[in-house]
Amino acid sequence: MNISRGTRLRLTDSFRVSEPMNLRISVDGTAEYDISCFGVDQNDKLSDDRYMVFYNQTASPDREITMHADAVKTVFTMSLDALPMTITKLVFTISIDGTETMSSLRSCVVAVEQAGAEPICLPLTGADFSSERAIVAVEIYRKDVWRLCAVASGFNGGLSDLLKAYGGEEADAAPAPMPAPASAPTPAPRTSGMDMIQPITPPVLEDLGAPAPTPVGANPTGKKISLEKKLSAEPKLISLAKPIQIVLEKKKLNDTTARVALVLDMSGSMMQRYKDGTVQSIVKKMLPLAVQFDNDGSLDFWLYGSLPRRMPAVTMKNFEFAVPMPFEQTMFDLGYGNNEPDVMRQVIDEYRNSDLPAYVIFITDGDIKLERDIKNLLTDSSRLPIFWQFVGVGGKNYGVLQRLDAMQGRYVDNAGFFALDDFQRVPNDTLYDRLLSQFPQWLNTIRGDAAFPQIR
Repeated sequence: MNISRGTRLRLTDSFRVSEPMNLRISVDGTAEYDISCFGVDQNDKLSDDRYMVFYNQTASPDREITMHADAVKTVFTMSLDALPMTITKLVFTISIDGTETMSSLRSCVVAVEQAGAEPICLPLTGADFSSERAIVAVEIYRKDVWRLCAVASGFNGGLSDLLKAYGGEEADAAPAPMPAPASAPTPAPRTSGMDMIQPITPPVLEDLGAPAPTPVGANPTGKKISLEKKLSAEPKLISLAKPIQIVLEKKKLNDTTARVALVLDMSGSMMQRYKDGTVQSIVKKMLPLAVQFDNDGSLDFWLYGSLPRRMPAVTMKNFEFAVPMPFEQTMFDLGYGNNEPDVMRQVIDEYRNSDLPAYVIFITDGDIKLERDIKNLLTDSSRLPIFWQFVGVGGKNYGVLQRLDAMQGRYVDNAGFFALDDFQRVPNDTLYDRLLSQFPQWLNTIRGDAAFPQIR
């Protein structure tokens, strides 16, 4: 029985899950392929690396999963009912050791087999992929019974991004350690190929600079209703009013009116941040800025992966449900990659003719590749009423975003960037200070400029 990407089915309908069964992966291509099985917990984390079965660790502790590989195939023998209850999912992955991508595959077949039963096969070719260097082929998971999901999607960043998505870290990707003191014992050599991620240290933030010297974007209709009064209708937001109000007064932004948008990275490497609530926290903390600046109090909202998607606007009535749940299907639909230019084009089209300035908060975890396109879009939009505030969240390789201050060719400086190791550990007043550090200067610059006749 052949299945296709996205298929979900109950293994109990085809197999006797109380007995051993095999999962076979046969790959034919021009690259060197590493095939692994991750046993993860209910939080989709590699909390016990003894259940990572791969070329250097070919069996789980009690041989519930064993692996045998030859020149043409890799076979995992599974005794699903023997797995401890802490292991709720088996993730079968294929990664490339080198610079080639999955598009070079001639063929790949993933088959679940058991004597006396019809095999279930997922056939794939390079045409099913583009620039991915690691993929999740299938997942076998517990949900009242054992089930299978044909994922067949992955990560442009290869094994490092794949491990990161499940809470692990590629050992070779870690920086070289500092020399140990003479009295320190020599650490044992690594044998598992990965280390579990260590707790994140809160970031050290630099001096945020002086406030803007003059009022900007003033609302000609007079003073606004206080943010605290607006947020009082939602107890879960009211605690954010005071830190925002302090920053608004410092930056002379109390009476500013603007469109506000949030663009959220939904690439595969962001998976853990969707799981641990970081993304929901971002939505919650960005909404009050829209309530303050935007006349209708709503936050325009985009998600992007390999594809962009405009989402319903976020309001005080729906903010707790703005992030689609379960998010995995949306992440799958958007393609797991990170294509910043396509979502930027949608944002530009939305605000190109706006009679209000647009303040766009753009959240990414890095691995920026399409630098030339991003630079061209920032240059082109520098004559439009759009300010881009890029925020890096626990990522790396931000590329052109880290060089915005030196970018030449723009009509005005229309973008800012800062990075945070852990969004949820940053104090709210510091967060809002950083978010609004460059927006006031941009507003002051475009007010009265002939290129922005609609902005007063």
